[in-house]
Amino acid sequence: MIDIIHVSKTYPKQQVKAVDDVSLHIDSGEFFGLLGPNGAGKTTLIRILVTLLLPTSGEVQINNQVLTRKRADLKKKLSIITQENSLRYDMTLDQVMEWQARLYHIPLAVMRERREELLDFCGLTEHRKKTVRKLSGGMKRKLMLCRALLTDPEILILDEPTIGLDPASRRQMWDLLRRLNEKGLTVLMTTHYIEEAQSLCQRVALINKGKVVRLDTPAELISQLGPVAVDEFDGSQTRSSFFPTKEEALAYAESITNKFNMRSTTLEDVFLDIVGSGLEVV
Repeated sequence: MIDIIHVSKTYPKQQVKAVDDVSLHIDSGEFFGLLGPNGAGKTTLIRILVTLLLPTSGEVQINNQVLTRKRADLKKKLSIITQENSLRYDMTLDQVMEWQARLYHIPLAVMRERREELLDFCGLTEHRKKTVRKLSGGMKRKLMLCRALLTDPEILILDEPTIGLDPASRRQMWDLLRRLNEKGLTVLMTTHYIEEAQSLCQRVALINKGKVVRLDTPAELISQLGPVAVDEFDGSQTRSSFFPTKEEALAYAESITNKFNMRSTTLEDVFLDIVGSGLEVV
């Protein structure tokens, strides 16, 4: 479905290589995550994928065809939800959807049918006559999802899709995204919420300093580190150790004198182990 082939992006004025020879393959129907600290190159890679930026070298292919700004047929397969709120606050939900349809030359009858399905899918039908400024943060994110899906894309790209949402709204968004993926939609997501990636993504690429440093399923990455963690508190900091079995973790815990906590290893542990303090959790 998506092939990122030896893609690099350099900003000569800043003398920064934001993306450094990245190659990835994302299967059709896959829920794929990009994880990394601020400045790792995730957003630059996303902008290359939607042709807002051109790569310095390398190329992106969709279904084995090279994606360029002139390939409108390939670009129509993609839809993106940015982390910034891009909705007009003076519009109602119906008007937002109609405006999107006009931009993409979607026939009125098709728009109306699709709008009803999407507003119902996201639980927004009863709010359709409200202006955007009267919506909660969670409702705004759901409306951005409806707008992105109106064009019936094959690939949905999400840049920090739940940033700023309360826990309940985040879980609602997770459920919506799962349901979309179960229907066959390919999803590519960046997030700083590592538990979000662990819960939703079938595979994740860990990116640091523009390079892919690890690529696998969340479960396999956790298994490689050790599925049982022991957090040891020495009075000034917490040190975490990881073990393949609970018995080995218990044996280690019995040998230390500091306070400790034993728990399951998470994908966040994996990331911190790879990139250290570079990870900023928001």
